[in-house]
Amino acid sequence: MSGNGWVSNRLSSLFIYARQRKTDAGGRVKKVIIQRYIFRELTQKLLWIMGLLILILAGNRFAGFLADAAEGSLPGDLVFMLLGYKMLASLPKILPVSILAAMLLAFARMSGDRELVILSAAGVGRWFQIRIILRFTLLFCLLAGGVTLYLAPWAERGLHQLKQEARQRADIAGIQPGRFKEFSQGDRVVYVQNPAPEQGAMERIFVQIRERGQIGILTAASARFEIDATSGHKYIVFSDGRRYLGQPGRLDYQITEYERYALLTDIAGAAPTAGRAAGRPTLALIGSGNRLDQAELQWRLSLIIACLLLPLLAFLLLQPPFGERRYLPFILGISIFLIYSNLLGIAQTLLERGLLPALIGLWWVHLLLALLLAVLYGLPRLCRNKHTDAEAQFIPAGRKP
Repeated sequence: MSGNGWVSNRLSSLFIYARQRKTDAGGRVKKVIIQRYIFRELTQKLLWIMGLLILILAGNRFAGFLADAAEGSLPGDLVFMLLGYKMLASLPKILPVSILAAMLLAFARMSGDRELVILSAAGVGRWFQIRIILRFTLLFCLLAGGVTLYLAPWAERGLHQLKQEARQRADIAGIQPGRFKEFSQGDRVVYVQNPAPEQGAMERIFVQIRERGQIGILTAASARFEIDATSGHKYIVFSDGRRYLGQPGRLDYQITEYERYALLTDIAGAAPTAGRAAGRPTLALIGSGNRLDQAELQWRLSLIIACLLLPLLAFLLLQPPFGERRYLPFILGISIFLIYSNLLGIAQTLLERGLLPALIGLWWVHLLLALLLAVLYGLPRLCRNKHTDAEAQFIPAGRKP
């Protein structure tokens, strides 16, 4: 047995405790020991996979932020803050695939070391193992619920605010003293004598505006860039200055003194309404009649449901007949996950566009996966029955006297 490498001191202890079934106390000891053992295996694999995925995602996003900072479109001191918010906002997408991969790796290792066979021989059936997985999965779903329903929306709001601040500061940082800078395709020309990016403002500013055949001049003691939170349009807000308006060659200029004057410089493109819904608090989405809010709420709940269903999928794929082949459970598991996640994305888009009622929404995708789990659960028994029927057809021929 030791030559095959699947009986160790740890496995021997597990076998001994699993055989203690004569008393209730022995049965409780068996359950506690096996549950702790499986929990430890799953936790180790889960932390390793989540760390790897976060590292890959962080490296990719960090490279993009560094490129933006090198181009001057992103202040360098905001890079790590943006990266932190982005990683927290991306955690809900990492959790389902992490628990799926952890379950596949942990039970594949136990199956390869014949530990599942020994547990089965000791009376630990498949349903008991499923109950252990459900306990672990429910604990993980509590974590996923906190991240998906509260932490990620908070990070989305912080990321949006930080991006607005970065745009404002990058615009000011791009203005050099004593040089002209064009906005709105040349219709706005800005000259600043003393930019102050650290305060997010500009001092002693001059602006030329060309509009409807007229030339306007603005002078101000100070100004700053601001972005409207509702529309996303970008403005320069002037303080304590004068406005001159008229046509070149004529002397009838209008002169206006002001305390505060806002000038539109850039019009935001199509507003990402779905992105704004992603940053709304979960309590604000509940009971909302807006289909974008309904789609966002169902998407958040779907990520939690996925963390509950995918571990069961991984465990059932490692049972006969698929578990008898080494790499087949991994190929099937990843393929089903990709189809499942794509269907969720399609259902969310259809719900946002009003092509699906909210009652159907994303729930039909989970129902399909639940039906697949039911089929996989009954498949080993069906295979055993067919195998038994096939053996019964072979009747040994008796000898004639």
